[in-house]
Amino acid sequence: MPDELLRSVRAPYIEDDSRRELTAMSLFTLDYIPAQNELADFVTTFYHFRCDESHMRDIQPAAVGHLILFLRGEGVMHFAAGHSEPSHRVSLMTPGSAASPIEIDGPFHCVGAALSPLGWAALTGLSAGETADNLLAAHEVLGAEIDELGESLIDDYLSGEATGQQLCERLAEFIAGHLKPVNPRHVALMRAVTSWLSQSMSPPVERLYQLSNYSPRQTQRLVERYFGLPPRELMRKYRALRVVAMLNQPNLSDETISLLAGQLYDQSHMIREIRQFAGRTPGRLLGGRPINPVRTARSQELQGDKATSRADAGEHRLCERLAISICG
Repeated sequence: MPDELLRSVRAPYIEDDSRRELTAMSLFTLDYIPAQNELADFVTTFYHFRCDESHMRDIQPAAVGHLILFLRGEGVMHFAAGHSEPSHRVSLMTPGSAASPIEIDGPFHCVGAALSPLGWAALTGLSAGETADNLLAAHEVLGAEIDELGESLIDDYLSGEATGQQLCERLAEFIAGHLKPVNPRHVALMRAVTSWLSQSMSPPVERLYQLSNYSPRQTQRLVERYFGLPPRELMRKYRALRVVAMLNQPNLSDETISLLAGQLYDQSHMIREIRQFAGRTPGRLLGGRPINPVRTARSQELQGDKATSRADAGEHRLCERLAISICG
């Protein structure tokens, strides 16, 4: 791994990302390959990513864990705590608590599986909270078999004998054959968390405790174990990622932008959370379009204002569309 890559960035998500030159998204090609029914609860999606630039700089949002094959290229990921970790040909990216810049000596091609919280637990047996924000050699967790498979798949891809989709199908076979049982009560709690997050942009933590089959203290501990963050921080993370998902939608109206800004109470709050968890600012995502927040029922309640049912209904629709796809 080139030393200059390791030295180049130290937790830059804290800075205004507009100061850093990221590789244009128009240079990326990303194909999503849906997980088959038997893996749908464990893998949110498989994917095949390509960027043929000689050097690539991007920011990985705080997200779920990934099993990744680096088919071409190598790089380094920089984490919020200040440490940096090099890629491995067969890598296991642990769930993220904050956005993480990544730099690659390209061309860069990879395939991978985005693991749901249940999938992470069933495949790795690791606590998402205790292992968050790391880029591991997959064999350290999954054993020598994953390296043997990964090296074989990489060779097949480089020789032209296999496509990205075929590699993902082989990864799916490996994952399906290595899933371990998870406590059914814990699975029920994970589903309750997903339901809770889908109810609004800022669901009260007390509502999660009502849905949980555990005490509040046990719920907090288990949520951090499976999702990587305690409930309140988890809500902030997924709120920011949902807003980013909406800001990335084509033909986004000014009205929707204003509604999204209102979900986060004020513009500075919105910018801070999105930068922390997505590594970009709304200004960059919107290309400089103005943001005029419209307060939602939830934000007005917190600030002592009269709620508006129209904004509340809009908030509910946004969450229904995005929560399950983000949580897995």
